[in-house]
Amino acid sequence: MRTTTDLGLVPYITLREGEERTPANLIITPEWPGQRFPRLRYADEGREDRDVRGVLWARCSQTERDERRMPTGEPRWKLMHPSRQRETMQNLRCQVCVMPARTSLGFVFLAGPGEYEPDASSIITGQPPVCKRHLRAAAALCPHVDGRPMAFLARSAPLYGVHGTVYGYGRDGIDVVATPDHPLPYGHPNQSTLLASQLVRRLNSFRIVDLDELLEELTPEAP
Repeated sequence: MRTTTDLGLVPYITLREGEERTPANLIITPEWPGQRFPRLRYADEGREDRDVRGVLWARCSQTERDERRMPTGEPRWKLMHPSRQRETMQNLRCQVCVMPARTSLGFVFLAGPGEYEPDASSIITGQPPVCKRHLRAAAALCPHVDGRPMAFLARSAPLYGVHGTVYGYGRDGIDVVATPDHPLPYGHPNQSTLLASQLVRRLNSFRIVDLDELLEELTPEAP
């Protein structure tokens, strides 16, 4: 089991002990002119509750930050904080340090061994990118990657959609009616009553690279 001392850091997106989903005071508003579908909302909704495409997001508490503005508390290694995952994925920031993730060759996204076919023409991922400085750390720390990552070097990674839970009316009021095992693309009819937990991008222009070879490519030769 990993501890907070592994490589001296915990990725920014990792959920911490004490961070829990806050009570969901959800309501559903019916269709009206200009709105084709019923819409899931918070009774006290604010601007930060929706992403850039208007999808509602799950609320989750956050622990105090340390002197580096990083979350504190024991890491829950297999889980990502929804707001921090959304922040890094939306802004293409490093999932470890939150700095810009763009390298001189493009953006690097990591996946678990065998997660995708090597000849796939496009990849859909909920794993935020990683900067050059933290490629090895992310590969070592992330349980999803398991120390044996597939590394994708992408020049194009447009927003695709979100993972989440679809709500509707149950016997006792508003309740979960579906938990899709795949992300819904933006524009999908079910997104109007979906509570999102992961932002997803599609890698269109990419190549699979060896991590060691990539780091060599990213390291300029000494004059």
